[in-house]
Amino acid sequence: MTKRIDYYVCLISPWTYLGDTRFTEIAAKHGAEVNLKPMNLGRVFPETGGLPLGKRAPARRAYRMQELARWRDHLGVPINFEPAYFPANEWPAAGMVIAAKNQGLNCAPLVNGFLSAVWAEERNIADPDTMLAIAKERGFDGEALLKVAEEDATKDQWDVNSDEALAAGVFGAPAYVIGEQLFWGQDRLEFVERALAGS
Repeated sequence: MTKRIDYYVCLISPWTYLGDTRFTEIAAKHGAEVNLKPMNLGRVFPETGGLPLGKRAPARRAYRMQELARWRDHLGVPINFEPAYFPANEWPAAGMVIAAKNQGLNCAPLVNGFLSAVWAEERNIADPDTMLAIAKERGFDGEALLKVAEEDATKDQWDVNSDEALAAGVFGAPAYVIGEQLFWGQDRLEFVERALAGS
């Protein structure tokens, strides 16, 4: 039986960026169905005790930088620790991803395009021209997706995804839900793979 993974993402999360390619590869390796769910951490954090980066204690911010450096070196993934356009408003980029998903398209390249833009390319995903360019580079009709992203129903879906994240116990990004199991963080991908392998 095909296993399904609810993949909760935040398009400005460095941890989502660091794990995204590996997650996509793991899901494909095991023939898993990925149910992509862009969520609004601005809604999830207040309900689950999380804080935006600027409000975290200095010790936590310092440790975050150490961990980013460790994972960059471990994975060999390029990353700017203090990107020019972070934090950025991830709407309507998230809406474009939701629009693509609702059209039955493979959203993985678009998600990775937005994540890479923030964390490796010093690009502003809140800028409409940049969003359109990223979509085109990744093989999508950006203008069509942006038009749908501006519809109320698409924004409502972002809210629904956030509600479903909270109901599933999600409190940060990335989060992977397989059945009743929740895995938080790209550093849990080994356990995600074990769950998909049935071990």
